Amino acid sequence: MKEQIGFERLTGLIAFARAGALGSYSAAARSLSVSPSAISKSIQRLEKHLGVTLFTRTTRSLVLTAEGRELHERALRLLRDAEEIEQVAKRTRAEPAGTLRIAASLPVGIHIIAPLLAQFCALHPKVTIDLRLNDQVVSIVDENIDIAIRIGDLADSNLLARRLPPYQIGCYASPEYLANCAPPEHPNDVIGHQTINLRYQNTGQLFRWPFRVGEREIEIVPSSTVIVDASEAVIAAMAAGAGIGMASNFMVASLVRDKKLVPVLADFTVERRNITAVWHESRRANPAVRAFLDHILKHL
Repeated sequence: MKEQIGFERLTGLIAFARAGALGSYSAAARSLSVSPSAISKSIQRLEKHLGVTLFTRTTRSLVLTAEGRELHERALRLLRDAEEIEQVAKRTRAEPAGTLRIAASLPVGIHIIAPLLAQFCALHPKVTIDLRLNDQVVSIVDENIDIAIRIGDLADSNLLARRLPPYQIGCYASPEYLANCAPPEHPNDVIGHQTINLRYQNTGQLFRWPFRVGEREIEIVPSSTVIVDASEAVIAAMAAGAGIGMASNFMVASLVRDKKLVPVLADFTVERRNITAVWHESRRANPAVRAFLDHILKHL
């Protein structure tokens, strides 16, 4: 079992690293805000423990020995790591500022992120938002993205991730459409209605409508009178009275609130937990990223 390093040896290594880099005990003492004698004693104790002489000392100079040169780079690495820890801690306490680059799909960007930006910017006036909407998954490293909000199952990666609250997928129609026909009472009844469906742009496949029936989840692909390749067009067609469509509840919340859309087959809606915020390790201590993540989790 390896012996754990003690506090005294750790301070000795820091003193050695700084003295070797600056060329004198006095300069090292000034940079560390201690006395030259404290530096000298720490290095002497370190030399005694290691059993090597680290410096050749004269009245005018301080020169690393061959053994000292070999160990100095390692000691410098330790000092740099300690300084980086301090900088990370300072950034953690810092006020969010600068440009925050956010990537999301069009539906998530329009219906989840954009409505939260006014309040976020009011809380953090030093942050400017660069929101990039694209239904294709972008590389947050290559595109220099600070945080991405993704919908769907995540591929294995080394990105940090935080799952956002669940949402529901269900059917909706306009009051005008439902005034002219009896609403369906079971998913199988959708077959007899005019429907609007989504065709995925990247695969050309039609969206399979999911329903929760008892303990099972079933899927139906209706023979739709209207097929579009953007979810916003599904919603617009539903609101215009073209028929029944399926959408996520966060996408139609305002239309339902304004009574422009009505839930259909509400007892058969399904729940999804696949909206995730992801960011790279290098953004872990970014105050703007942390502030935005806290904000979106608080308001969803």
